[in-house]
Amino acid sequence: MDGRPISALTTQYLAGCCAHLEALGKTALLLVWDNAPWHVSREVRTWIRRHNRKVKLAGHGVRIIPCYLPIKSPWLNPIEPKWVHGKRRVVEPARLLSAHELIERVCAAFDCPHEAHLTLAQEAA
Repeated sequence: MDGRPISALTTQYLAGCCAHLEALGKTALLLVWDNAPWHVSREVRTWIRRHNRKVKLAGHGVRIIPCYLPIKSPWLNPIEPKWVHGKRRVVEPARLLSAHELIERVCAAFDCPHEAHLTLAQEAA
């Protein structure tokens, strides 16, 4: 995401995930989330409730089932070890990396394609 992760970008991301999963014929998205502010914000929780209500009324779509991890329990978060190992493969101890170098290294470390960043319209920021 461009800029710091905020609730508006999180809901935009979730909407995109649901659209992608619906195209694949899936009916639910299970989120195992830590307690990052943009995961537990009132805006995101309200958006998820409204989204799930729309899916239920329409009779189709992808429901979102958030499962929040307990506070201060990084050992329960399966992504934490990946961040540690990924950071070791990416960082350059002798210097700061340019944004382009960082993107290339992250994609190589996690063996993933570079996706276009989500952006927030200026008037919404």
